[in-house]
Amino acid sequence: MRTLTAEQEVPKQKTPFQKVTFGSLTQDSFLKDVQDRVDQYFQSNNISKNANTQMVIKTVLILSGYVGTYLLIISNLISPWGMFILALIHGFLTAMIGLNIGHDSIHGSYTSNPRLNKILGLTFNMIGANDYVWSISHNIVHHTYTNIPHHDGDIHQLPILRMEPTQKLWWVHRFQYIYAYMFYCLASISWVFVKDYVKFFQHQLGGYYRKTFPRKEIVRLFVYKAIYYTLFLAVPLIVIDLAWYWIVLGIVAAHFVQGLTMAIVFMLAHIIEGTSFPEPGPDGKIDMAWADLQMYTTSNFAINNPVVNYLCGGLNFQIEHHLFPKVCHIHYSKISRIVRQTAKDHKLPYLEQKTFFGAIASHTRLLKKFGAPSVN
Repeated sequence: MRTLTAEQEVPKQKTPFQKVTFGSLTQDSFLKDVQDRVDQYFQSNNISKNANTQMVIKTVLILSGYVGTYLLIISNLISPWGMFILALIHGFLTAMIGLNIGHDSIHGSYTSNPRLNKILGLTFNMIGANDYVWSISHNIVHHTYTNIPHHDGDIHQLPILRMEPTQKLWWVHRFQYIYAYMFYCLASISWVFVKDYVKFFQHQLGGYYRKTFPRKEIVRLFVYKAIYYTLFLAVPLIVIDLAWYWIVLGIVAAHFVQGLTMAIVFMLAHIIEGTSFPEPGPDGKIDMAWADLQMYTTSNFAINNPVVNYLCGGLNFQIEHHLFPKVCHIHYSKISRIVRQTAKDHKLPYLEQKTFFGAIASHTRLLKKFGAPSVN
């Protein structure tokens, strides 16, 4: 029987939080079965699990657009309205880097070469985030404790957003299905200027505990942040021939697009109707194996829409991503058929929203439900 990867193992922790354990892996026939079938697909077709030519072309296009829009904006060759439109496009391309390139690279799925993954993972720092913090909060915490209250940090954002049924209910939550999207727009601004610093120096990140903070990573945090602030704050304010407040408006608008895009994609995978928010028993145990848990807490959306598939970095195939984080997202559309059939064979759910806007509507309804006084 195969064991989980390092990303999937429950990290050792010394923490006041309840330690969560899962059902015995040796009893998880679904995990073994789905891994065997997916492995057979790659072997029989002589396909690498990592990036292919299509993925490389996609990477070049996104990075070229990202650099090109930035250079055009600071060139002063475009009208103010043209620069504003380019800023919005740049914000969207920034989100595309995070979803398509940085995300795969930090998971180690872009290439089989760890060094090259590390280099490509720096694109995450290039868009203002921190690869070290993300590797813990996402790769370890979210992927291990998916939708488990007080352990999965992704379902515990600002207190003003109630995204799981055990969170304390405030009167204002009844309106969260309306104002939540405004906070999603602020997601990348918070990430770049506040969230990374707060999370970096927290000993407890969800269900994961760190006693110390690596000095090397502390230096990297401040160096890369300084580079980002220089390129995307100082340089525009110095170079662009416009009043400072118009430049700041463009920067904020770009972040609104970036934040909304990334937040929506991640929210539609777990905070959506049909997904579960399991609580461990008194002994801290979840009465199912880790892989089975993923099938109850994760949902796909719009997987038959080629535009969504291309832009979302495969994160609309969230089930496949959680089961196979070491497989490049470019392959998810193919292996999804295998995963769906294997889940059916093991009588496990395969949650899915057929369309992108249908998923947004479902997410909105769940936010409304979690804001209602009857949901405690």
